[in-house]
Amino acid sequence: MSTTAVVVGNPKPGSRTLAAATYVATQLSGGEPDLVVDLATLGPAILDWADPTVADLVKQVGAADLVVVASPTYKAAYTGLLKLFLDRFAGGTGLSGLAVPLMLGGSPDHSLAPETTLRPVLTEIGGTVPGRALYVVDARHDDPTAYADWLAATRPLVTTVLASHPFPTNGAP
Repeated sequence: MSTTAVVVGNPKPGSRTLAAATYVATQLSGGEPDLVVDLATLGPAILDWADPTVADLVKQVGAADLVVVASPTYKAAYTGLLKLFLDRFAGGTGLSGLAVPLMLGGSPDHSLAPETTLRPVLTEIGGTVPGRALYVVDARHDDPTAYADWLAATRPLVTTVLASHPFPTNGAP
């Protein structure tokens, strides 16, 4: 049985980014995520490297078979809040499964942001990114057609890799 996690770096709790990431995780895994980490709810603990709650979340996310990592687009990149969390993962071994970079933004102008900013970090910390990164215009975050083409291309790969569990980690499946 595979585990699915969602990590959201929007500074607003309960955001559209959270809704989008949960939708993507559900569509890819066929069920609700096992773990949802809305980083905005952690408060100052995210800054405390000795905080046991955050350390446990890092451990759980790192062990997930599939993790959707999502952020709004700020200045053509992901948020500092998400960066604080991702910095806790060991290089090359922090993530052990598939990692899906997802970013929302105000217009298509930043559609390459998840591919050029978030994907490299996820692969650096050990995640295997199946297919291309996903960008959704935030005004369409609740429109299934905004995800349809990406899901059609990516879901078969994710399904195949998760079905072969345990699968090779920290590299191409």
